[in-house]
Amino acid sequence: MTAIPHEAMGRQLVAAARWRPAEWVFWLFAAATVLLFPDRYLILTEVAWLGLFALSLDLILGYAGIVSLGHAAFFGIGAYSAGLLAKHGLINEPVLALVVAGFAAAVVGFLTSFLVMRGSDLTRLMVTLAIALVLRELANRFSDITGGFDGLQGITVAPVLGLFEFDLFGKVGYIYCLSVLFLLFVLARRIVHSPFGLSLRAIRNNPLRAAAIGIPVNRRLIWIYTVAAFYAGVAGALFTQSSAIASLDVFAFDRSADLMLVLVIGGTGYLYGGLIGAAIFKLLQQEVSSLTPQYWQFWIGLVLVVIVLLGRQRIESAVTFVPRRIARLFGKEIAALPGGEAP
Repeated sequence: MTAIPHEAMGRQLVAAARWRPAEWVFWLFAAATVLLFPDRYLILTEVAWLGLFALSLDLILGYAGIVSLGHAAFFGIGAYSAGLLAKHGLINEPVLALVVAGFAAAVVGFLTSFLVMRGSDLTRLMVTLAIALVLRELANRFSDITGGFDGLQGITVAPVLGLFEFDLFGKVGYIYCLSVLFLLFVLARRIVHSPFGLSLRAIRNNPLRAAAIGIPVNRRLIWIYTVAAFYAGVAGALFTQSSAIASLDVFAFDRSADLMLVLVIGGTGYLYGGLIGAAIFKLLQQEVSSLTPQYWQFWIGLVLVVIVLLGRQRIESAVTFVPRRIARLFGKEIAALPGGEAP
């Protein structure tokens, strides 16, 4: 019996939402980095919270088509919220403070989403950038609370779950950030493969057609923008908790610009782009800056130009050319054996 269209579509959606073997390998390798790179905990911690930050932007840019040059606004809200909670002892548990900081950023994201949703992409760029600049100036204005240009002083983060104390080598901080990244990634993956996530893709591709078939376009965009703000706030809180630092730099335009570069490197619209881009960007930044401290930005810019000119698909094909040839060769050899069958 031939399946009716909606049943076939349902099976396709379920199949698309299943975890692929490559994904398990990715996360197993990420977990193994705790043992494989004991001298790189600090840079790996930066990769973890930057990956979560990039994931938050990918949710609105790659799946909903919302462009933003001021996503650091929510990162800063989360960073300062976690710093103030820890400094004044309002919430001593880092995990609970992390959630509160994320919700604080989500509230700001929800309130500002009504401004961001108005106008075209160019208008959204200017509005998001303006929001980040306004929040930065507010943090500078109320320096008695935020510390101004000097930043928050005397931030002491309690042990995670009351058991695991942050150490100088950054091992606990990295495991903590990696665990939060994985949990929120699983949630984001569930969101984008849900009917809500499919409606976001329809809105990204054609907002007018999505509205014509009954999708509440503005409502969906407001909700995903709020969720993305929550993710960015959690990333900011991880930054503060792992480094015990919160300054005006968390609202800087450079942070939002770096985030766009991460997604240019890794790609948008498939969640892993932000994680891969964050790893490449941070490791490249560290290695190049150690070789040429004065010109590291030139080399990173050159890499971005190469990516744009050649295209990510061509680079991936070149990188995977040898493995694909080997797999094809072994496939032919297996088929040539008695009873053999090519995969």
